[in-house]
Amino acid sequence: MNTAPVDPQEFSPWSFWRDADSERQEAQRRRLRALVDGRADRELGAQCFVSDLASVDHDVLRLGDRTYIAAGAYLTGELVTGADCSINAYTVIRGRVTLGDAVRIGAHTSILGFNHSMEPGTPVFRQPLTAQGITIGDDVWIGSHVVILDGVTVGSHSVLAAGAVVTKDVAAGAIVGGNPAKFIRWRVEPASGPASVAAAGLAERVAQFGARARGEAAAILDRTWNEERMLFADRPGAAPTVRAQADAIEIADLLLGAVPPQRQRSEHIALLQGWQNAETGTVAPLGPDGRQLEGLDFSHDDVAYHVLSVGYALELLGSEFPAMLTWVTDATPQRVVDLCESLPWDSDAWTAGHHVDAFGTALLWEKSAGAAVLAGVEEALFGWLLLNADPHTGMWGSATPDRGLLPVVNGFYRASRGTFAQFGVSVPHPERVVDTVLRHAREPRWFSPGARDACNVLDIVHPLWLTRGTGHRAAEVQELATRLLWDALRTWVPDAGFSFREPSPVSQGLVATEPGLQGTEMWLAIVWYLSDLLGISDALGYRPRGVHRPEPAARLGRTRRLDAAPRSGAGLA
Repeated sequence: MNTAPVDPQEFSPWSFWRDADSERQEAQRRRLRALVDGRADRELGAQCFVSDLASVDHDVLRLGDRTYIAAGAYLTGELVTGADCSINAYTVIRGRVTLGDAVRIGAHTSILGFNHSMEPGTPVFRQPLTAQGITIGDDVWIGSHVVILDGVTVGSHSVLAAGAVVTKDVAAGAIVGGNPAKFIRWRVEPASGPASVAAAGLAERVAQFGARARGEAAAILDRTWNEERMLFADRPGAAPTVRAQADAIEIADLLLGAVPPQRQRSEHIALLQGWQNAETGTVAPLGPDGRQLEGLDFSHDDVAYHVLSVGYALELLGSEFPAMLTWVTDATPQRVVDLCESLPWDSDAWTAGHHVDAFGTALLWEKSAGAAVLAGVEEALFGWLLLNADPHTGMWGSATPDRGLLPVVNGFYRASRGTFAQFGVSVPHPERVVDTVLRHAREPRWFSPGARDACNVLDIVHPLWLTRGTGHRAAEVQELATRLLWDALRTWVPDAGFSFREPSPVSQGLVATEPGLQGTEMWLAIVWYLSDLLGISDALGYRPRGVHRPEPAARLGRTRRLDAAPRSGAGLA
């Protein structure tokens, strides 16, 4: 029996490289070399420390300089840390976890970047694991006995009080505690200034808005229902469209938790499914006479967008496309590369991103339905995007002389939404994305009061939300989010909703400033993302579930419905 005393520095190693004698330091160097020997997926920075009494069994392990792991820690999965991180005694870190610089983790904390599926009928231990991953920013203090669950992002400069159970994202600079963890106060307050509002006051305003939107949702749907055509139009006097039906379904689900009352659920499903071409899987737009246009394929802008709008509307209704989307089922890796190469990234990056978004979503639907998608198709799509992202902007494509960064940023939102965000994959160069978005947001042509529209605002807000875990320029992001949120809440029109473009004396009389379903659906999502960036989205009382769902849709345990009819393939009626 070994009765030798345990070196206290195994439990408190922060002074090891200063105080330990040369023999113990050399033994630690051997320990570190053994951990990385022959493993390309392991990398340890300068003056790291890993206790002999810690259990380290990683698929991927990358530790920044001066990061230490104390005795009793149990670590598995994929762990990537910045510099000066401390993983104290008996901490458990499992799954896919990323830490920024200077993250200090108290003893007996559990950071669990994975989860069990728990469908009824099968023992939990026999069900597959899921992993969204956990991202923690810079300069975060995590107290003892904290639990952080899968899918959470913790913003930089935040504090998680001892014993907190963190089940949702933590805003940068916030102090949270309790079970489940709730906001206590700011450690680092959002930037203040003439455009900012105190967090508590804005949260109250957001709560009032959420209640009002829910109370007026039925009136908005009635206003846009075309009784003659028995269809929704974007606004009174406009022709009914495919998108308007989907927008109405999204708004009703978001605010009422129900289907639009103008039809039964089964009738909504039959209408949307009936518009899909059984041979190709396309959903063509409606012409002026209400009939679908013919001869269009997935290269048409509206057909491509209907992959999103109709697909998510059917999902909210508990259904799915009845026919295969041949855009994906007929694809090969080379065809995917050819598609990406053929898109107009330099002249119109928005259009390019639009079609990547649609293809990525078509891929989601086919994988969800269990369709046979050729091996390498998904890898070709993500591989092309990763290899072709501009390391200076973090995005794809080029600015244009007439529109500047607008098509680049808008195209990034579309392309990243349908791929990285939807599949739960980290975007390349996230800090450069933040830099590019903040630079673009200062352009008065698109972001001065009265010039803003739902497309341009959503296309900066979502990338900032998607990269929030970096903590990069967090104060500027929060100041921008506060200003945009305050201005957005002012533009709600009673019983009519939001217009696509902000109303103002300059834009008065434009069709885009009339309230409609598209503007309402998009601005409701914008308000949620802005509120979530500020840590006050709970006050809204709703959370997007359709096209603008914040969770990675590909990782929600989606399975084919047992009552779904067999899907038709190419050539089948």
